[in-house]
Amino acid sequence: MSTLLTGATVWDGLDDTPAGVRDILVEDGRIARIEAKIPAPEGAEVIDLTGHTVTPGFMDCHTHVTITPDITGALGRSATATALASLPVLRTLLHNGFTTIRDLTGADPGYSTLDLRDAVAAGLIEGPRMLVAPHLISARGGHGDFSTIVGDQYQGLPRLMELAAADGCDEIRTRVRTEIRAGADWIKFGATGGFSSPSDDPTRTTYTQDEMDTLVSTARDLGRSSTPHCYGDEGVRRAVRAGVRSIEHGNLATAETLQMMIDKGVYLVPTQFTVLDDARHADDDAFWEGQPLYKRRKFQIHQKALLDGAEHVAASDIKIAFGTDAGMFPHAENWKEFPTMVSTGITPVRALKAATSVAAELLEIDDLGVLAPGKIADIIAMPGDPFTDIDVTGKVDFVMKDGTVHKRMPAHVPTADSQEQAG
Repeated sequence: MSTLLTGATVWDGLDDTPAGVRDILVEDGRIARIEAKIPAPEGAEVIDLTGHTVTPGFMDCHTHVTITPDITGALGRSATATALASLPVLRTLLHNGFTTIRDLTGADPGYSTLDLRDAVAAGLIEGPRMLVAPHLISARGGHGDFSTIVGDQYQGLPRLMELAAADGCDEIRTRVRTEIRAGADWIKFGATGGFSSPSDDPTRTTYTQDEMDTLVSTARDLGRSSTPHCYGDEGVRRAVRAGVRSIEHGNLATAETLQMMIDKGVYLVPTQFTVLDDARHADDDAFWEGQPLYKRRKFQIHQKALLDGAEHVAASDIKIAFGTDAGMFPHAENWKEFPTMVSTGITPVRALKAATSVAAELLEIDDLGVLAPGKIADIIAMPGDPFTDIDVTGKVDFVMKDGTVHKRMPAHVPTADSQEQAG
């Protein structure tokens, strides 16, 4: 089967500006041709995207499909209930234009994220293709020690022990091997504390250099890359020395540490929407109503450093990969990472590349992130021009993944006025 997309301004994910109006012919799930004008093959479906900008499918490199903002409630569910509750989440992310995600859930009571990944790949459920790190390997008392936030009725349950607390090199090594044996695509670990956890601090480094070195090298020996949850500067530096492929968050890293990452070729996934939204509202009582006091207090303490850190990222040449932390806020809002990045001084084209070609580099998926003949046909369209109005990234109304259309514009129904004008 073939599909011809016509009438749209096409951006390939690599150039600094769109190529102009182009046709795209898709055959057997891949891009066959991109040219100014392509005659429709016999039997092809023709989709008119006039007035739209077409880009590669977006990638969100930091999601939590099994987590909701009420994380305690999520931890209280069975693995089956967790998977079922994730089905509409996956559909939402795909319909937002995100055809690929890296799920770093960390709080999967079993390994349901791996089952979801495999079900999407098999075509059993609708969603983005998934790369998964099922659990956050964490020091006890660190960011991934969920015993500090779950209710008494869940304390000590065996399935919560699967949330990957590990101390010391031997236990860490065993935990990494267990994750990979279960099918993990990536290994995630806690290098520092966080904002949303009550008993740690985002500047505190929770693993020693030897522990991080052991974790990353064990994963590398088994063919997996590692990435840390990491805010504080020292935690970032230790993780970079250990050889991680990306840093998640990194919002308190100094300009000098960002340069260290650049020199080592480490990607940054800055999750700025959720972090900066909280930081910018640190002194807004109405914003924090019903939220934990400890979380607000941390953002008040670190507010200036977080805002300064965002400026350091924008001014640097570091490779930014798009990631949102969706799940810590409603998944449907993950597109808001784009305007937040732009608000800090990151250019629209750099933000768009972060979610396409640069994300594909980070995830080491050569067939995605770029529109070119031979590439997998992950193609999305949005009304307007994201290079001049980044907010149109939140209005994606056409989504194709693997050559299959999952979302299309509503058919135009002529109104009485338009019919009269046509007459």
